[in-house]
Amino acid sequence: MSDEYTPPKVWTFDSESGGTWAKLNRPVAGATFERELPKGKHPLQLHSLATPNGQKVTIMLEELLALGETGAEYDAYLIDIGEGDQFSSGFVDVNPNSKIPALLDCSGATPQRVFESGAILLYLAEKFGQLLPADASARAEALNWLFWLQGSAPYLGGGFGHFYAYAPEKFEYPINRFTMETKRQLDVLDKQLASNRYLAGETYSIADIATWPWYGGLVLGALYDAGEFLDVTSYTHVRRWAQEILERDAVQRGRIVNRPWGEPWEQLRERHNAADIDNVLKLKP
Repeated sequence: MSDEYTPPKVWTFDSESGGTWAKLNRPVAGATFERELPKGKHPLQLHSLATPNGQKVTIMLEELLALGETGAEYDAYLIDIGEGDQFSSGFVDVNPNSKIPALLDCSGATPQRVFESGAILLYLAEKFGQLLPADASARAEALNWLFWLQGSAPYLGGGFGHFYAYAPEKFEYPINRFTMETKRQLDVLDKQLASNRYLAGETYSIADIATWPWYGGLVLGALYDAGEFLDVTSYTHVRRWAQEILERDAVQRGRIVNRPWGEPWEQLRERHNAADIDNVLKLKP
């Protein structure tokens, strides 16, 4: 094929190619500008955006608050990745990988940074003793699915989502490749949920909180507008699970935090107390 790509002997970075994020992304780490992070009054300081990975943490925090864990009160500040906020010196100090979400726990003598969404969920579950079973076998099963999600979601987001929704051109091979993998993953979930109410059994856990924003969003039509393409209605057990979790009050609350797009009742750029969410949700017709 005359237009077949031949890789060069040594790859060089081209900021003019690569689609929407090319001008922000670069092949090196570290801060590109100096700026301190804002700090609120609560011990837990979250810096994030309501992507699926960001929603995991805000949903977790709202679930903890619903369980009566007052120590889970938090300030949530928006990191606009489209504007490059993730490359500020303050953010890089909390997450050297420059990815949202990033959490700073200031409850101890020395602030503890926690980055990577799965690590944050596990940290909070252990800190408060909630949403992760104490029984060793049940705990192992929940962690199986938490780490399944952490390994699988990049194929959905960085693979399928990128080439289906965001790449500057549509290419058949990568779309087919990642569609096949996404549907295989949906089938894995569907088979697990055929005989289990939640991913790790009959108890709601951080495995569900981690997985719902990605695969729940996909089968409910909120992610990539790809429902028809993926035939998501055929994954009946995943859809049952996704709808049940969507109806949880804490999920309704957490999913809108650090969200600057959508309907007025879905947008909350910053969260500093429960009333911030209450006031936004009241706008829903």
